[in-house]
Amino acid sequence: MNDQPVLRFFPGPTASRAPLAATAPPLGAESSVEAILSAWNDATLRLQHTHEALRSEVARLTGELEAKNRELDRQRRLADLGRMAAHVAHEVRNSLVPVTLYLSLLHRRLAGDGGSLDILAKAEAGFAALETTVNDLLNFTSHREPQRSAILARELIEEICGALRPQLEAQGIAVEIDVPSRTLLQGDRDMLRRAVLNLVLNAMDAMPAGGELAVTSFEGPHWFELEIADSGPGLSDEQLRRMFDPFFTTKPSGTGLGLAIVQRIVEAHGGRLSAVNCPQGGAALTIELPRQAARIAA
Repeated sequence: MNDQPVLRFFPGPTASRAPLAATAPPLGAESSVEAILSAWNDATLRLQHTHEALRSEVARLTGELEAKNRELDRQRRLADLGRMAAHVAHEVRNSLVPVTLYLSLLHRRLAGDGGSLDILAKAEAGFAALETTVNDLLNFTSHREPQRSAILARELIEEICGALRPQLEAQGIAVEIDVPSRTLLQGDRDMLRRAVLNLVLNAMDAMPAGGELAVTSFEGPHWFELEIADSGPGLSDEQLRRMFDPFFTTKPSGTGLGLAIVQRIVEAHGGRLSAVNCPQGGAALTIELPRQAARIAA
């Protein structure tokens, strides 16, 4: 029997806990880091979205400000131009009155001279064209407020087309009017008549060899639209860009004030004037009036 003592080793309390303390993380540390990272990502995304929204809003406001500044500059130029044109028109008209009288007296004296009367007729035609230009200038510079009354839209259009019927038939232009007979406009009849007449004459000028003229109305919740469309060659990019500029014209004998006058009349009624090329050919000019300016007659 072996009397040697048996040595047994048992791990002490420190040895048994030291390795566990070195390798195990504190309870909940990993989940806390993930929560912090998630919150950081969410905050970063919100800041990015806010930045993009602010940048978009700044761009929109900058665009609106630039557009308003351009419109303000345009209005200032038109005001200066209007004052100058009014002064010139009045001076020219004052000079035309006696000249017209002298031409009338001369016409009586030359009653028996055919050759002289032909020359005199050409002079009178020149002065008539000059008077037309003066009238356009005066109408362009006029800033009177519309004298509003109830106007039947279709009746006004039929009156204009009836007055132009001989010229329409001579050019071979067919007219189609698609406007309800009971639609009422609230506006200045003389001013709106001049505006629509100018647009119809413009459409006729675009169809010297014949075509189709369509006058159509559209009624929406906020606007009443009156469209005058032709089947002509349409508008070039430059015409679309500049056609409402005063004195811009592609006609050899035009003053370039017709559409500028129309735009001024429409704006005086709180409306808008626009122009587009039609998909099927030709061009369409549209007068837009606020809905309260148009209603259906009872």
